[in-house]
Amino acid sequence: MSDVIQASRLGINIDVRKLQLSKHEQSVPGTIRMKDQKAKLISVSIGAGDDMAKQVQEYVMADLEGFVDDKHRGFSRVCYEGDTEPTGTVRRNNRQWTGMSQEEVREIQEALNLDQPLSPGDLGVNVFVEGIKDFSRLPKGSKLMFPSGAVLVVEDFNPPCTDMADKIVGLYTAHAGKSLARRQFLIEAKRKRGVVGVVDVPGKIRSGDSIVVRRYKPPNLG
Repeated sequence: MSDVIQASRLGINIDVRKLQLSKHEQSVPGTIRMKDQKAKLISVSIGAGDDMAKQVQEYVMADLEGFVDDKHRGFSRVCYEGDTEPTGTVRRNNRQWTGMSQEEVREIQEALNLDQPLSPGDLGVNVFVEGIKDFSRLPKGSKLMFPSGAVLVVEDFNPPCTDMADKIVGLYTAHAGKSLARRQFLIEAKRKRGVVGVVDVPGKIRSGDSIVVRRYKPPNLG
């Protein structure tokens, strides 16, 4: 006799869908469970030039190759020095977009004692969010879900590079006109440089969107 019939005879009101989902999760070893958080998309940007800068857009269209008109769009990319594969290797593009949080950008800015706010455009950020303090620590597999149905998936954290450090040092100064050193940025931006990822579900992503952040939690295989 099924659990639903037994419960009905006992006069217990149950949600059949929840019961079925629960039984399914119990029957599948290592079912993935995730935790949702709310965030806001402050701005969405694309960059088409030769430098690393991104320009804020009212909205962007995301497809399975990345953000339309962004220079990092594509199914494949060439490995850079210090990448996971030898320099020049063509591999799957796991860096279709980059994201940072306002909270972590602010921490970098304060640590460097800058005389003006750090711009996400200067940092080469496609997706600039607020509401997730430890955004750079989102594990691989975490999802950013948008009202249009678009879904972005985190692939890795984004380590600060020397090219970006040189750019920031050239554009910004500390209070009292003190110049910055490349090493300062590399130290203060470590583990705060955000994440990179791919488009999982195509759709429109609009500046000001609310975001559901589904943090990946490894399955319990024990």
